[in-house]
Amino acid sequence: MDTNDQYGGQHETGRPGTGPRSGPRPGSGVPRRIRLATAAGAAALALTAGLATPLDPAPRQARAADGGKQTLTVAVAQSVDSLSPFLAVRLLSTSIHRLTYEYLTNYDPEDNRVVPGLATEWKSSPDKLTWTYTIRSDSKWSDGQQATAEDAAWTFNTMMTDEGAATANGSFVANFEEVTAPSPTELVIRLKKPQATMTALDVPIVPRHVWEKVDDFSKFNNDKDFPIVGNGPFVLTDHKPDSYVRLVPNKDFWRGAPKFDELLFRYYKDQDAAVSALRKGEVSFVAGSPSLTPAQAASLQNEKNIKVNDAPGRRFYALATNPGAKAKNGEKMGDGHPSLLDQRVRNALFRAVDRKTIIDKVFQGHAEPGAGYIPPRYGQYFWEPSADQELAYDPAEAARLLDQAGYEKNGDGKRVGKDGKPLNYRVLCHATDPNDKAIGKYLEEWWGELGIGITLSCLDNVTDPWLAGEYDLAFDGWSVNPDPDFVLSIHTCGALPATPKDTGATDNFICDKKYDELYARQLAEYDPAERANIVRQMESRLYDLGYMNVMAYPNAVEAYRTDQIESITTMPKKAGNLYGQDGYWSWWSAVPAGSGEASGDGSSTGVVVGIAAGAVVLVGLGVFVAMRRRATAEDRE
Repeated sequence: MDTNDQYGGQHETGRPGTGPRSGPRPGSGVPRRIRLATAAGAAALALTAGLATPLDPAPRQARAADGGKQTLTVAVAQSVDSLSPFLAVRLLSTSIHRLTYEYLTNYDPEDNRVVPGLATEWKSSPDKLTWTYTIRSDSKWSDGQQATAEDAAWTFNTMMTDEGAATANGSFVANFEEVTAPSPTELVIRLKKPQATMTALDVPIVPRHVWEKVDDFSKFNNDKDFPIVGNGPFVLTDHKPDSYVRLVPNKDFWRGAPKFDELLFRYYKDQDAAVSALRKGEVSFVAGSPSLTPAQAASLQNEKNIKVNDAPGRRFYALATNPGAKAKNGEKMGDGHPSLLDQRVRNALFRAVDRKTIIDKVFQGHAEPGAGYIPPRYGQYFWEPSADQELAYDPAEAARLLDQAGYEKNGDGKRVGKDGKPLNYRVLCHATDPNDKAIGKYLEEWWGELGIGITLSCLDNVTDPWLAGEYDLAFDGWSVNPDPDFVLSIHTCGALPATPKDTGATDNFICDKKYDELYARQLAEYDPAERANIVRQMESRLYDLGYMNVMAYPNAVEAYRTDQIESITTMPKKAGNLYGQDGYWSWWSAVPAGSGEASGDGSSTGVVVGIAAGAVVLVGLGVFVAMRRRATAEDRE
């Protein structure tokens, strides 16, 4: 899994707020946010990757401004939180680390299967407790030194022994017993119990000879000395906070160097300004936050030299209710409306939400109607309710459920609570998201007809009230990875904060024993088909509980200039996204217009991956938790 970003993300990118709430530094006794990352559960015992066609993108206007350099400029809607792989949690930051450091394994852009990265092959012992990786001999750090198994062992051991170094990715090593490097090309990891993430350890491997000089990993942001030493397809050469990140090709990258001269991520706080920059040719690509609005996409559709990429997305878009927020120690948190503890009330609210109107009027067709937690893009896990289970749009049934629950209308047509006061729900929304505001207006109408009032609270930062449980309902959304474990884990009882003063990994304070039992079963299930069946049962359980209403699966809507980018790889290749991929394929593969090196289809470059000795190993998964400060939804990868 890449980071699970809420509204943006894996660990790719819920989405409360504009930044993480500060808390005690790692090691102070407060658990860090869970970062459970799970792989697809199957890995080839021996895998080798073939060379792929490199690429290159170049904005024409930018080329002149940059003295003739071929520059691919990507407009982004968020800034970097840290350039340290041990600390970074935002989608932009972790995406940059995918470009500058190799991971042990990668994901094929064709179908998300696991392929070699720094490791060329791997195998597990019969008891699944010892994993041995062969480290490639053709990977060099950008300062010329050889990348070895010792670098990987040092990276993992540092995370295992230093709280600061474990901030971002500590959960990956929480179950590690010992990590050694018997030789420069052999890495051995011994586990305490089987762990399914062993073919998807989404941890950037750093050069020991550079990082062993760091005194305090919790404070070191890796943003003072440039260029930064790495072994990925790009080298990071410059960064200005809240402004830009500049990278150049790594000429010695084992898979082949990118062909453009620079890759520039430029921050735009205003999405309309970013779209305007695309029109003018000042940027090559715009993704939006998390995507372009229907109006923006429509305005670009017929623009000369601009292509709109509109493909099935990785995200779901939901409306969450406060389930009676509480901590693991049982202490209540926040001030959620008590009526929402009644499942009939929750179901009534969702019966009064017209998904078709949301798809047609708000997303204007750039989305699919929502149901379960996993988008249709991941067919093996996708779930839909049966006809008799579906909470279909039915205002009359919604009114009946409210009456049955004891919330009847008074003489003024208002539903009255147990305290005699009219029902009025506070709905958290993101001030920067036009979809939240638009759907909020529909909720005012639909729920108003039921006799329920709402107060739409659109904030620049919804993190604090969300984490404190100080809301009734909130707009929510998460990006789902090829393996859905993360978005499932955030609704377990174990994800709750330890005490009201702590910050947990929970998305919405849901805690249900039956759901937890199903979660534990899928973690331990080795058979892919049976595991998928259990995951669908979990989605069904969440749907029935009614704490979250998945309203839509938004498309990935983004745009780029064809007079600057001739071809570029989407993920998945046939119909996928460009920004926020589980890998480096888009920016590594992009071919500059006029270079004559584009692939035949004109939409993506080919990535050739060879698979040898494809014996499949199914691994189990233990439950392990590492808590840290919670990032906001759009900040998560």
